[in-house]
Amino acid sequence: MPINKAPADHPTFPGQARTGLLLVNLGTPDGTDKKSMRRYLKQFLSDRRVIEVPRLLWWVILNGIILNVRPKKSGAAYDRIWLKDDPDGSPLRKITRLQAEHVARTFNSDNLMVTYAMRYGQPAIDRQLQALQDAGCSRIVLMPLYPQYAASTTATVNDELYKWALDKRWQPAVRTVPPWHDHPGYIKALAASVKAAVKKHGKPDALVVSFHGIPKSYFVAGDPYHCHCMKSARLLKEALKWDDDSFHATFQSRFGSEPWLQPYTDISVVDLAKQGKKHVMVMAPGFVADCLETLDELDIELHEEFIEHGGEKFSYIPCLNDSAAGMKVIEDIAIDNLKGWVDLKR
Repeated sequence: MPINKAPADHPTFPGQARTGLLLVNLGTPDGTDKKSMRRYLKQFLSDRRVIEVPRLLWWVILNGIILNVRPKKSGAAYDRIWLKDDPDGSPLRKITRLQAEHVARTFNSDNLMVTYAMRYGQPAIDRQLQALQDAGCSRIVLMPLYPQYAASTTATVNDELYKWALDKRWQPAVRTVPPWHDHPGYIKALAASVKAAVKKHGKPDALVVSFHGIPKSYFVAGDPYHCHCMKSARLLKEALKWDDDSFHATFQSRFGSEPWLQPYTDISVVDLAKQGKKHVMVMAPGFVADCLETLDELDIELHEEFIEHGGEKFSYIPCLNDSAAGMKVIEDIAIDNLKGWVDLKR
């Protein structure tokens, strides 16, 4: 028998060694109805990286209170931004899909497969990882779409990769993309978006740079998120050459009674209105795609609060999304992390 001939009962493996690139964002419900919202919130709020509370106590709170009250309220918020006649439904899912498709078209390589997933909701991370492996990807690069690292975002995405690989007889080689909070291209893209907004709406009395918050206790325990956010804000302020009076870094979306990272976005914006600031501009650089926290929490709810307290003009700067500048950031980071496996050119 020739040495290179396998026996008849030899298991088959994918024939082509390819590399997979998986873009992952936070997640979204399948719909705005109570059942869909309950399923989504249960998955999200059951994550031990997100809620660091003793399990038994949290199980009682989650199942006894939150999942009986929150789905209706959250569903109403999602309904305000939902894309009613679009098969994606969720703006976050649509934008993330477009980002993945844009990357695939730009690189257009037979050796690279690009797709996307959601940490919570669909398409699920494990399903997309399996699809990449089934298609012949023996190497996978996982890109959590979070410029600033937090255990409750980046780490929990990485966890899902490791869980999926646990029972694999043949595991693919993997790389996880590090945070890019201080990447020059990212800062340049943010600065360009601010300048474009100023050209369109006029220079505001204040620019509020709003990052999603985390409990202060997570930061004290060693999470680098606050440091990453503050460095992104500092670099952006330096790129814009704005002073402290017109530039404010804040944190939004607190939940529960314990202290979160401060200053809080909503309180800061209301204070600016009370101080006589008539035009406020708001952006959320921690999000690479517009979602509930930006389209509803900032551009609807915060907008209304600012006007109610004496403000006159509120300008929301969209996330980088699938804009040319935003895609260049994602593509540059992908190129850096694919080197040696797939060497790409635009």
